[in-house]
Amino acid sequence: MTALAKTKTPAFDVAKIRTDFPILSRTVHGKPLVYLDSAASAQKPQAVIDAITRAYTQDYANVHRGAYYLSETSTAAYEAAREKVRAFINAKSLSEVVFTKGATEAINLVAATYGRKFLKAGDEIVLTAVEHHSNIVPWQLLRDAVGCELKIVPVNLDGSIDVAEFAKVIGPRTKLVAIAHVSNVLGTVLPVREIADLAHAAGAKIILDGCQGIVHQHVDVQALGCDFYVFSGHKLYGPTGIGVLWARAELLDAMPPYQGGGDMIDSVTFAKTTWAPAPAKFEAGTPPIVQAIGLGAAIDYLNSIDRAAAAAHEDTLLRYAMTSLAQIPGMKLIGTARHKAAVQSFVMEGAHPHDLATVLDRSGVCVRAGHHCAQPLMEILGVSATTRASFAIYNTMDEVDALVTALRRAQEVLL
Repeated sequence: MTALAKTKTPAFDVAKIRTDFPILSRTVHGKPLVYLDSAASAQKPQAVIDAITRAYTQDYANVHRGAYYLSETSTAAYEAAREKVRAFINAKSLSEVVFTKGATEAINLVAATYGRKFLKAGDEIVLTAVEHHSNIVPWQLLRDAVGCELKIVPVNLDGSIDVAEFAKVIGPRTKLVAIAHVSNVLGTVLPVREIADLAHAAGAKIILDGCQGIVHQHVDVQALGCDFYVFSGHKLYGPTGIGVLWARAELLDAMPPYQGGGDMIDSVTFAKTTWAPAPAKFEAGTPPIVQAIGLGAAIDYLNSIDRAAAAAHEDTLLRYAMTSLAQIPGMKLIGTARHKAAVQSFVMEGAHPHDLATVLDRSGVCVRAGHHCAQPLMEILGVSATTRASFAIYNTMDEVDALVTALRRAQEVLL
């Protein structure tokens, strides 16, 4: 390792950050834990764990309809989390922030409500070749229901996607563009503002899958120019079971409900039901109360650190990892686009990705192996699966070294 590569990012103390995540002090198979699977789900800081514990042990009750102290306290914490999300993504109003159980549900909500109301046979939805299954299957279901068509923008072999390719595919029949902000397999950061401008020029709306994007960079939904933005809490250092749909207020107002039940109604008779305004219209039943509070705590935590310095730290980790991995004989990096977030997939000649991940685990190194819910992309790349290392604010250069050392040992075992 060069002296330059070992240099710590100014204003970012990763050693201090690591003390905030209790799980990172444990061992696995007698080895220090090296957690490199944050793209699947990030670890949780103590502040989030404490907020969840406090919600269950001190303040828990159902929200919105209880005329007693605990319900009022729980409601205040739940709605405070909505405000934290609003500010974090620079939404114009609280009414634009809908809590869901995850990003997958958020995309399905848009497909089942906006899609079924406003798309018809012959209309087109534009996707890219790098999409997660959660941003493919809901649109296939919509296609099968209303007869619209899916158009796919290709990906280059290095994992980049050219805006010019969007210009070729987006046309007068395009009604919706549904794309990842950042690829969960390749780490590619898509030029979403330029794509949004193309979509709007054609009269189409654009939805961004922000599960990876919001983790690695500042997100301003107004500056991005999108119409819908979705993300999950568990990748953003928050709990599972919570996601967010942001949409422009006028779109939510025009969309029918996704589910029926309590909290989403204005009035109910056997003859007719009227709906509450957004976001309540899309939050039927008891919401993910404590999960939302946990997400709010995760946002508070992220706001307490220098996000720009954290992003620089992650980029340093990525560049060092790419250089180090490329020096391993028989190693092929999958996804080397210029604009990348801290996600790196790879394949090793002669070693199946699942076998590789299993051997790495014996060294305490946690990586993901498989198709990463992106089977169409795997087919395009000509591989059945990859191994993926994904980096977060708590990872270190020494952990990159541990990954490389474990991979070299794995070669001795498997080849």
